[in-house]
Amino acid sequence: MDKTGTLTRNQPTVTAILTIDEVSEQDVLSWAAALERHSTHPLAAAITAAAPTTPAAADITETAGHGITGRLDGATVTVGSPRWLSPGPLAQDVQSMEGQGMTVVIVHRDGSPAGAIGVRDELRPEVPAVVTTLTGQGIGLTMLTGDNTRTAQAIAAQAGIEDVRAELRPEDKAAAVNQLSGAGPTAMIGDGINDAPALAAADVGIAMGASGSDAAIESADVAFTGHDLRLIPQALAHARRGRRIINQNIVLSLLIIAVLVPLAITGVLGLAAVVLVHEVAEVIVILNGLRAATGRRSTLEPLTDRQAQPATVG
Repeated sequence: MDKTGTLTRNQPTVTAILTIDEVSEQDVLSWAAALERHSTHPLAAAITAAAPTTPAAADITETAGHGITGRLDGATVTVGSPRWLSPGPLAQDVQSMEGQGMTVVIVHRDGSPAGAIGVRDELRPEVPAVVTTLTGQGIGLTMLTGDNTRTAQAIAAQAGIEDVRAELRPEDKAAAVNQLSGAGPTAMIGDGINDAPALAAADVGIAMGASGSDAAIESADVAFTGHDLRLIPQALAHARRGRRIINQNIVLSLLIIAVLVPLAITGVLGLAAVVLVHEVAEVIVILNGLRAATGRRSTLEPLTDRQAQPATVG
């Protein structure tokens, strides 16, 4: 599973801004927002929401897993991960922010650090219950994220996920999925442009939310229109039910053939009786197959934070 926008609410907010020298907090925020308006990353929405008015940026280039670069008022501004851009004298402060569960974005102007922006995105309330349900069914879960290790560990602990792989670039996520696929069938769940390679590498790629990036949706095998992760156990239950019905129909068809052929050859049943039994069996198989389309879909009730407790699996 991807973290940002999949396990988290996808409602990040700016909670801290650091600056260097004479640069003001408003300058750092407006420079970052001018570029992030052109990004599809979930954290971009938080930065642009915090700066309603921004100058126009040009020559925008986004590097998946790293950040975004553009020209602004004659200067080159770059916004991205601390693993791509040096935080300079803000290094200790950035580590402190990450330890508080924030995702930090570094802002450079003309190649020099200008500031840092701390963004926090809370865990979705349904995640602990979904994780408990899936692990109770024997499904192993791994969280893949490009975020820093400290923030990733904090989110994973809240979710109940033990296997955490942080500070991954898009190609690293794809490599991790390939490694996990060696132990068995693997599904990747994500929603952003950074998840596209991993979604394509998985046996089954699942894109969450119709508002996800086009690259993620096009790379996925399955796309959900909602972000509620309780859709995953529902989809698995529906798939298993469909497989059971298919197996029932195959077994029934083989049994009928195994019985009718000897009876027809030995003359126990006449041609008319064999045809009648065969046609009745076909109707039964068709009616049984229609059951796959008549399953009731459980209504997903909104969850509050208080309700977001691990479910008991019996």
